[in-house]
Amino acid sequence: MSPFNEEGKVWMNGNLVPWKEANIHVASHVIHYGSCLFEGFRFYHTPKGPVIFRLKAHTKRLYNSCKMYRMEIPYTQEEFNQAVIETIKANNLKAGYIRPIVYRGYGTLGVDPFPNPIDCAILVWEWGQYLGEGALEKGVDVKISSWQRMAPNTFPALAKSGANYMNSQLIKMEALKDGYVEGIALNVRGHISEGSGENVFIIIDETIHTPPLSSSILPGITRDTVFKLAGDLGIPVIEETIPREMLYMADEVFFTGSAAEITPIRSVDRIPIGEGKRGPVTKKVQDEYFAYIKGEREDKHDWLIFI
Repeated sequence: MSPFNEEGKVWMNGNLVPWKEANIHVASHVIHYGSCLFEGFRFYHTPKGPVIFRLKAHTKRLYNSCKMYRMEIPYTQEEFNQAVIETIKANNLKAGYIRPIVYRGYGTLGVDPFPNPIDCAILVWEWGQYLGEGALEKGVDVKISSWQRMAPNTFPALAKSGANYMNSQLIKMEALKDGYVEGIALNVRGHISEGSGENVFIIIDETIHTPPLSSSILPGITRDTVFKLAGDLGIPVIEETIPREMLYMADEVFFTGSAAEITPIRSVDRIPIGEGKRGPVTKKVQDEYFAYIKGEREDKHDWLIFI
């Protein structure tokens, strides 16, 4: 059974089209060479109506990703933001996930991508807890993956590109086959990088630590959110190179991501983290995060767009 509302609408190149008609040709460049950049973020149900969380930051990252791959989006960022809002309205959803994607379409085939058009689409659908029901409270079991993140000067890790997620799929599939919920990849120097689709934070003595951008990580929007919310709560955050073994000795560990939100990690490689459950600092940051997205806090960071 499809998780999608197939009676819904998809925004494609400036028009809202029926979900089942949102198709591309099999000879489109993106299918053969992975030439796409995308975003993923959520909108939430609140008493004041649906609210999009950090729309501007996500589309800014999309435009930056496209710039790295010499793909000029044929819309301004403001026009793209409005298209996201129109797509949510057209689908009559109170809460869900938003997937904008920019890709090289149908033109020619070959490694040279320039002859192909730049196409754009926006999808929305309902999506529950990314790492499983109850994960936000109980935490998840993860492993260190045998697959590493890309080395510097191979693929741009700062771009959210479809091609990079082939690496993510290897990490995820290995973890699932080995009985875990998720994997954590190391970088080429053997230091902590990120999960298949999440940034990683560890807590030692009530201080939060996380790998820097130079550890081949995506500059996560939820990662940035945690920096700011932790600052509001008076919790110090340190960006630093993190060796693998610091995960095992941490008091708490958690993932962040627009899909994963803030998900505790209860074990790594079958070694319990802290007491093997969500810890107090993780819960404090998590509570602040969900209070913010529900509109229960003053929007002093300008993160919320109500529809």
